[in-house]
Amino acid sequence: MPTGGASGSNRGVLTVESLLTAVLLPVALGVVMLGLGLTLTVADFTRVLAHPRAVLIALACQVVVLPVICLGLVTAFSLAPALAAGMMLLAASPGGTTANLFSHLAGGDVALNVSLTAINSVLSVATLPIVVNLSLAHFAGPSAGIGLQLDKILQVFAIVLVPVALGMLIRRLAPAFAGRMRRPVKIASVLVLVLVIAAAVLENREIVLDGLVFVGPLTLLFAVISLTVGYMVPRFARVNRQQAIACSMEIGIHNSVLAITIALSPALLADAEMAIPPAIYGLVMFLPAGVFAAVLARRARSGVAASPAG
Repeated sequence: MPTGGASGSNRGVLTVESLLTAVLLPVALGVVMLGLGLTLTVADFTRVLAHPRAVLIALACQVVVLPVICLGLVTAFSLAPALAAGMMLLAASPGGTTANLFSHLAGGDVALNVSLTAINSVLSVATLPIVVNLSLAHFAGPSAGIGLQLDKILQVFAIVLVPVALGMLIRRLAPAFAGRMRRPVKIASVLVLVLVIAAAVLENREIVLDGLVFVGPLTLLFAVISLTVGYMVPRFARVNRQQAIACSMEIGIHNSVLAITIALSPALLADAEMAIPPAIYGLVMFLPAGVFAAVLARRARSGVAASPAG
């Protein structure tokens, strides 16, 4: 089975492969999470108290419903263990700045979306390792590897939350500078997202091409289901349309860079095959997310969504 990370014969040598997995991926993720931090304040964490129903429903969908749906999908598609675990890793990953962007385009409650992303990113430090470890044990057996143990969970904490905290600190101490940097960093985050996914696909192109025929349709289906669940479940719970859009984008658009980094990093999972689902998802999710945002925005403009059942 193909695996990521530098081989033992290259230990101590910064190869092209180790440069991507050990340096560029964490740096890229740091840029993305720093950009998220520049948009956050402490109020974004406390704002959830104003919309407890929407927040609780969204988090329940993210933490419980999506992993269960993903488990059903990978079982139905009979994926290989590493690919199945990679899909579960993707399902457990939180949203990010891209989700906030699509929420804005769709006419959602962006403030709620930002708050959901903030809370979800913090929770993912605990929930993501649990999902990954259970998935590895279920699909590949106890002998598959040690998964994400305490030392690796602390590394996930560092690469996810430290850049966010730094961005928040910059915004607090230098709000004018943070305001000027927010747009450039957001653009850089999108570029980094595309480049990192492209680099991961290129580096592992042989196994990506081998898995594309199975994983491509599955990731597309998962994106559509995630967006739909994220919108319909809150609406059935009588959450208003703007908040439901925010929930949909947070639940439906996952931080694929985080999933790729965890899968490929030599210090974490070091498995290139597990990175295939999030890498392919990162390429295909823009289509369903864009269509979904366009449909919701059009419904809002036409007034169809103004009724309680819209």
